[in-house]
Amino acid sequence: MSNVHDIYPDGRITLREVGLRDGLQLVKTFPSTAAKRRWIEREYDAGVRHFEVGSFLPQKTFPQFADVREIVATVAALPGAHGIALVLNERGANEALGSGVAEIASVVSATEEHSQANANRSREQAIANVRRMCDLRDASAHRPVVSVAISMALGCSITGAVDPKEVIRLSEKCFEAGADIVAVADTVGYSGPKAVGELTEAVVKIAGRKPVCVHLHDTRGMGIANASAALDAGARILDGSLGGLGGCPFAPGATGNVVFEDLVFLCESKGFATGIDIEKLVGVRAILRDEMPHEALYGGLARAGLPGKSIKVAAAAE
Repeated sequence: MSNVHDIYPDGRITLREVGLRDGLQLVKTFPSTAAKRRWIEREYDAGVRHFEVGSFLPQKTFPQFADVREIVATVAALPGAHGIALVLNERGANEALGSGVAEIASVVSATEEHSQANANRSREQAIANVRRMCDLRDASAHRPVVSVAISMALGCSITGAVDPKEVIRLSEKCFEAGADIVAVADTVGYSGPKAVGELTEAVVKIAGRKPVCVHLHDTRGMGIANASAALDAGARILDGSLGGLGGCPFAPGATGNVVFEDLVFLCESKGFATGIDIEKLVGVRAILRDEMPHEALYGGLARAGLPGKSIKVAAAAE
């Protein structure tokens, strides 16, 4: 039985590397299963402990996640490592539960328009889906953590501005449905630090002791600034992807998730210990370069290295 506070300890910063799922959802080529294992093992050696491993979605549509069960097992075999898998319906939830993954994640859209476009269902149906996932969790042998991301929480690619009160209402509904974690997701990199900080603070307040995650994209170059604002507002879980891989189909030209390596540097610079060796982490980019040579990689640390240190590691990763 999983206890969310054992996996996400109170007051401690947790950084989740989402490259293996969010980072791969739109790529034209993707790493082999063996390369994914090396990716995980080398990040683990660098100190990373939380990995979004893939999605339980139809393999015909998403072949990059056909090996998700093998990747779940790879993470589960590493002491202290925690795997997260995305599910969008009951079929996926049952498959995820059968895999033994430690956390199942789902999505509720902040706007009705995006919910219909993205999942062909209403927001109330999405919340009912969360409730069903929590029921399945409670009936399972290993009781994984259930997390829910409120997508388009800071601005919608379809409708534009989003009322923060709607995001707070939906967050409350997800907690009431039994979710262990709610994530505030700036899915298309719509917003800036002021709005991110204010919304994060409001969701942290209603969450009580339950953890709050902030999931950011760097579409308009605000990713690291927004992450800093989220930390200042009380978020203690942040998502990022190695090399800034990713991008949303509803945000043409998006540069992907906030760069994970730069996120580690931000946290350390603000006095939050991450336990992650940045130079080792930057070195893992070599796997992405070899396996996906045509995918753009981003990141300041990879370009310049740590202040006052050699940039040989960074140069070798590009």
